[in-house]
Amino acid sequence: MKKVSILILLFSVGIGNLYAQSALERFGKRVVKRAGEQVEQRVERKAEEGVEKAMDKAEEAARNSGKEKEKPAKSENAKSKEPKPVQQPQQEQVSLQSFSQYDFVPGDKVLLYEDFSQDAVGDFPALWTTNGSGEVKTLNIAEGKWLHLTTVGNQYQLMKNLELTDNYIIEFDVVLPPTDQNPPALWMTLFKAENKDLGYVQSNPLPMGFGLYMETTDNGNNKWMGKAYNGDWVEGNSVISPLMVNQVEHVIVWVQKRRLRVYHSGQKVLDLPTLIPANFKPDRLTFDNSDCNDSNPYVSNIRITTAAPDTRNKLLEEGKLISYGIYFDVNSDKVKPESYGTLNDIAKVIKEANVKVQIVGHTDNTGSDATNLELSKRRAASVKAELVKMGVSADMLTTDGAGASKPIAPNDTPSNKALNRRVEFTKQ
Repeated sequence: MKKVSILILLFSVGIGNLYAQSALERFGKRVVKRAGEQVEQRVERKAEEGVEKAMDKAEEAARNSGKEKEKPAKSENAKSKEPKPVQQPQQEQVSLQSFSQYDFVPGDKVLLYEDFSQDAVGDFPALWTTNGSGEVKTLNIAEGKWLHLTTVGNQYQLMKNLELTDNYIIEFDVVLPPTDQNPPALWMTLFKAENKDLGYVQSNPLPMGFGLYMETTDNGNNKWMGKAYNGDWVEGNSVISPLMVNQVEHVIVWVQKRRLRVYHSGQKVLDLPTLIPANFKPDRLTFDNSDCNDSNPYVSNIRITTAAPDTRNKLLEEGKLISYGIYFDVNSDKVKPESYGTLNDIAKVIKEANVKVQIVGHTDNTGSDATNLELSKRRAASVKAELVKMGVSADMLTTDGAGASKPIAPNDTPSNKALNRRVEFTKQ
């Protein structure tokens, strides 16, 4: 009996296994078949989507092609008077290392600053004279006030005798609107007035000095030209980094005895070692648009400083360096590339001497005390960050801001306000 039961049990198990295997085989076949069907369906859907996308692109291309054919062809010589869109500043901090040719370092004395802030819009500026006409205006693409040179072929002279040394830097901003006769251009001239009164307008100042001519595009002339008269006409020119229309352009002119250097947009565009007559010290500054193709430029933010201070002596021996060569936009803590020469000079001294330095930002009194204080602190921190990029140990630098609380000059003129906008480095 037991044997029969065992046989029945074994038989049942075997039948169950065979049934299970059969069921699995049938289930597996169904799964494979279903999976295959789903794969086929998916492939078909993807193929249909691909065809639809291809057809959509073809239709769009056909429509665009039709539109292009409908547009009238533009003449190569056609001139647009529409202003170019203002370039927005980049959000990321630009490395100053790419501006290696910015080797100038403004000095610790501001000789002149003019931003027309004390002049009424619509008036001719009080500290200037002209043999034409002009007026102070505001622009939609830039902060502040600007002198508009509205009469072609005339001079716009500063009524101030300049006391220039053998080494100085002139900086200014210029906006060149487009003209019917391209390219728009501008002359800047330094000359000796020969004891003429401040109201006298030198009709042709260039034979009495030297000038810088700048234009936007090449039209048989030069994009940059330095020119002087020393018995014979002496000039040099280049086509590096031309000016652009309808945007603020910052131009830097460095005079070192007979040598003239010009910088623009991160590049040295002119370097003429013997352009300026020997022992020549001009005392007047003028802008003019003669021979500038009907150009009516705007100029502002004119600054003249001494150049090349003894950074090492100021910082290590005197214990304090006042810098006017670190640039920021209005209400901004972003260090501008034009600051490379100054920062590189300071970084070199700190690294070689291995000294700890405190960086303090200062502002003029424009705006609230709280805003100025916060801005000055952020600017000092930005200066530290750039010095660290140049290899200075962060442990050697501390920062602070004083806002407008420690002026070194009354905030009563543009030049005095420029003296108060500074960065100080103090040895610890």
